[in-house]
Amino acid sequence: MAAVYEERPSPLVPGAIVWRRTGAPGGPVLPDGCMDLLWVGGRLLVAGPDTRPHPCGDAPGGGARRAVSGLRFAPGAAPALLGVPAHELRDRRVDLADLWPDPQVRALAERMSAYEDPGAGLERLARGRAARSAPPDPLASRVAAGLRAGESVAAVAAVVGLGPRQLHRRSLDAFGYGPRTLGRVLRLQRALELVRRGLPQAEVAHRAGYADQAHLAREVRALAGTTPGAYAAAYAPAGSEAGPAGGS
Repeated sequence: MAAVYEERPSPLVPGAIVWRRTGAPGGPVLPDGCMDLLWVGGRLLVAGPDTRPHPCGDAPGGGARRAVSGLRFAPGAAPALLGVPAHELRDRRVDLADLWPDPQVRALAERMSAYEDPGAGLERLARGRAARSAPPDPLASRVAAGLRAGESVAAVAAVVGLGPRQLHRRSLDAFGYGPRTLGRVLRLQRALELVRRGLPQAEVAHRAGYADQAHLAREVRALAGTTPGAYAAAYAPAGSEAGPAGGS
């Protein structure tokens, strides 16, 4: 059975995406600057921000052909809700019980089992937790928006009124890595979207903000473990574990 991936915007969690993957695991999950809350095999897990390709289905309990549901948070939105800096979860998949008291997680897991649509359960879990948590760092959305638009780290730092060291420290807590790495990850996602649209690699490099086609190839290899051509050949609209953008 081939992998089937579906997603929808969350009406309950601003900026979040609810997704579900069924069937055999697909290709690797690629860095996208996001963090995910997962429901896998009756367990609540957290997927931290990635800096490299992560094998699809490699989460605990996420074996072949097992359904996985997830709530993907916008970059910088998850740490306040989870109560842990993003850099502590970088490139990791952990049980939610490692972050929250185990009895609380057991009660949440029992509640999750009652949902026919696990994604809806994850939304309500996150909404309830957000009501009792500090709001996300307001700086995060401004930093992510500037870097996503292709602005330099220096320009973003000037806009938000922080020095380089302060911006780096705040970015580690919010995104799991510094602003330069976040900028690379967001630029990668811009490039992969253009590749999926069938644009020539030279045009992808120009529109995504790379110096040239060779620069594009180096960055795709470094962050995604593949080449633009191989990605274009392997890409299917059904996506992988967390869709074209990655996530869990």
